[in-house]
This record gives sequence, C-alpha cells and structure tokens, in this order.
Amino acid sequence: MAEQQGLTYKGRPLMRKDNLIYYGSMADSHIVMLQILETKKVNDLDVATKVSIQLQLTDPNAKGRDRIVKKGEKDGLYTALDFGSVWLERALAGK
Repeated sequence: MAEQQGLTYKGRPLMRKDNLIYYGSMADSHIVMLQILETKKVNDLDVATKVSIQLQLTDPNAKGRDRIVKKGEKDGLYTALDFGSVWLERALAGK
C-alpha cells in the first residue's frame, strides 16, 4: 500500500491551519511560518496579498520570542514562500 503524501514545496512539507502555513519539518532545527495578513477576491477566490514570514527554531525549550530567527513581510503567497524556502535552506545548511 502506497503511503499518502501531503502537500510539499521544493521537497518539504506544507501544513495549513486557517491563515497560518507551516513549511518544513518539526524534526529539523528550523521551520518557516507564513501568516496571511490580507486577501482580496479574484473570481470568487481569496488570494493572499500580504504575507508575514518567520524563520523559527523548533526547539521546544526555547521561549516564544527566542524562537524567531528572522522575519519579514512580502506581497503574495508565492513570493513569501519562495523567500521562506531560501531562509530555511540556509538555516538548515548552517549558513
């Protein structure tokens, strides 16, 4: 029986809860959290226009504010996800 695969982007898992999207694996040292701040209607679909990005540590012993390594805002979900993937790759590579 084949294992069911969830959504991925550039080989890393994506998990969504309401307006939050988590990119990466909790088993790694870092993940990216994307928060959709603003949307607009395009042909009856909500399209993200402003997205907050945070590179976070996955260490459960770190306090909330100490987990945030880097943060920013971008216009559009794809742009934010692209930036987040670069941040995550660099963090996991130790750069």
